Amino acid sequence: MADSDQQLKFDALLEQMKTHLTTDVDKEITKKVGLVYQLHIAPKKIGFNEVICMVDLKKGEVKNGAFSFKDEDFLKIATGKMNPQIAFMRGAMKIKAT
Repeated sequence: MADSDQQLKFDALLEQMKTHLTTDVDKEITKKVGLVYQLHIAPKKIGFNEVICMVDLKKGEVKNGAFSFKDEDFLKIATGKMNPQIAFMRGAMKIKAT
């Protein structure tokens, strides 16, 4: 997941997660958890040279990518006042996949 010159210890764990989520256990995990986690992993200091990945426990996927929100719109989505699909269609939420 990280650049070849920036190998992270976390890369091995992500590969294990990808493999695990392709098994039948995936169905049980996605049913119980049903959330998407975005992880920012920094090699040495938080905020610098971060690798961003998503662990999607709705679909059972692990991939690189990022969500971008304005503070106000994120609060609306988090409190259920704005539908994430509508936010995306209106441009209030951007998804970057790498």
